[in-house]
Amino acid sequence: MYVDDDVWQALQIRARQSGSTMSELVRKAIRETYMNPAADRKAAMLAVVGLWKDRGDIGDSTEYVRALRRESRLDRLK
Repeated sequence: MYVDDDVWQALQIRARQSGSTMSELVRKAIRETYMNPAADRKAAMLAVVGLWKDRGDIGDSTEYVRALRRESRLDRLK
């Protein structure tokens, strides 16, 4: 990766001050800037909890899943 001289110097100084490496600082910055933070991922997961609870086309979701498992159980044993 190529960076301007002033960015290189800033990374060197910050790495020395924090006891980290320049590579770790860059990885951390990329994660924080371009990847979904853990809180966002958790919120997304919580948003799907109970998503199918009001569906009328499949009935009870627990029974639906059990039926799916029963249907393929014999095929898996072959």
